[in-house]
Amino acid sequence: MRRSGRRYRSGRAAEHYDVIVIGSGIGGLSLAALMTKLGKRVCVLEQHYTAGGFTHSYEREGFEWDVGVHYIGEVHKPHSTLRRLFDVISDGALKWAPMDPVYDRIIIGDRRVDFTAGRGALADNLIAHFPAEEAAIRRYIELIDEAARSAQKFFAGQAMPRWLGRTYHAARPLLVPKNCFRSVRDVLEELTSNQELIGVLTGQWGDYGMVPRDASFLMHATVVKHYFGGGSYPVGGSWMIPETIVPVIRAGGGEVFTYAKVEEIVIEQGRATGVRMANGDILRADQIVSSAGARVTFEQLLPVALRESLGYPAKLKQVKTSGAHLCIYAGFKGSAAELGLPKTNLWIYPNEHHEANVAAFQADVNAPFPMLYVSFPSAKDPEWDSNYPGKSTVEVLTMAPWEWFEKWQDTTWGQRGEDYEAFKAGLQTRLLEALFKELPQLRDALVYAELSTPLSTAWFGNYPQGEIYGLDHDVERFRQTWLHPITPIPGLALTGQDVVTAGVGGALMGGMLTTCALMGRKAKQVMDLIKHWQPIQEPSA
Repeated sequence: MRRSGRRYRSGRAAEHYDVIVIGSGIGGLSLAALMTKLGKRVCVLEQHYTAGGFTHSYEREGFEWDVGVHYIGEVHKPHSTLRRLFDVISDGALKWAPMDPVYDRIIIGDRRVDFTAGRGALADNLIAHFPAEEAAIRRYIELIDEAARSAQKFFAGQAMPRWLGRTYHAARPLLVPKNCFRSVRDVLEELTSNQELIGVLTGQWGDYGMVPRDASFLMHATVVKHYFGGGSYPVGGSWMIPETIVPVIRAGGGEVFTYAKVEEIVIEQGRATGVRMANGDILRADQIVSSAGARVTFEQLLPVALRESLGYPAKLKQVKTSGAHLCIYAGFKGSAAELGLPKTNLWIYPNEHHEANVAAFQADVNAPFPMLYVSFPSAKDPEWDSNYPGKSTVEVLTMAPWEWFEKWQDTTWGQRGEDYEAFKAGLQTRLLEALFKELPQLRDALVYAELSTPLSTAWFGNYPQGEIYGLDHDVERFRQTWLHPITPIPGLALTGQDVVTAGVGGALMGGMLTTCALMGRKAKQVMDLIKHWQPIQEPSA
């Protein structure tokens, strides 16, 4: 079993740390590693059996799957901020393998549109399918670039002290394009009336979990721009992300503990001074940073009186929880080459009407799946065949409402009863049949499959409603000034995707921005780390 981190037991942690981080998702790990590089002793506390959050992998029946890392953009560029940040926090140990130039294939009915690396190639492919829409397509690419380039300005306030960041937020509408505060559909409807084209252009909406009518154009633009240069995959699988970061934290005298559930943030004289563990232990630090998400932090980890006095119940009503998902983890006999599995991700839709399809599925579980995302990790990882010869894996994902599973939320994983297992089995069969329709050669090669539901996400990830993207990325979420890394409680900060955006890249940047905000006037040290990092030179023989 792949595991990163050290199992927590009383007496294994130090009496005091400079920083305690709650949660070991990439936002928490990136902050912990950066703080370590800045001379701080850091303790990361993870309630799961392994560190990494959605960057971890798991093994079952002789197969391995990633749970959240399917592809990452921009890391193929050695000097991109994202790549340099990964290099800093892993000491350059994390390596990347390029996917095929066609990183995503959008399948809507009988139409197949390839998203190919490079702005020009992408535009050319789109125009080949929609020649009458050339002007709209080229303008769309311009608007994506315009909004994505503004992201640095948009989120700059998150790296500032709280009082200054809130002031900066108030000025943002004057500093960034107006489209940053509009929905995806509102922007695209001004470019074209061709609904099929809009359906194709928004064919990656599953990467942030919101249909075009509801999603912020800024969120959409950052995702699309993120992959303009293509996609990459971690060499050795996604678990190599935490596996290469944890040693950096340990090298600075810190530790990453697993099976380390935090019950409450300790507040003394109005300041966060430590955490109380599930077993009653109290660990103390000068600074507490929560990477557990805004809802968990403010609804579960703070004393009731304090959260109410600060108005968090009302503030949390101003934002929505992101969507939940179903995912088939399937294992097959035969290598990726033998089975003809691509590195290209597939996005499969019944038609171009994303909003109507989601609404129909939420109203009737037997309606067509509104979206299917298919990923082939065994084809993407160049080390797969040496680690798992003669085997392949596939993941098939769709969004699904938490409400379908709510009645089982108080049950235990693996012991939820026959009605739950029957419900799961029906969904699993349908998802597999959808996969076999697209790749019929896999039917007779299937060895193992299991379905993850929102309850799985809630159980293993401590996401109360099985959400995978934290808070929803609609326009209103980005208007909230209280979602700043520095909280009004001295000694308590937030990091991860809720302070920036969804996805590995967004949460990673969240870790960096929170570190900057905590360093205050010394924030330049953080940027210098990233700017000046160099690989460690091996001594010559």
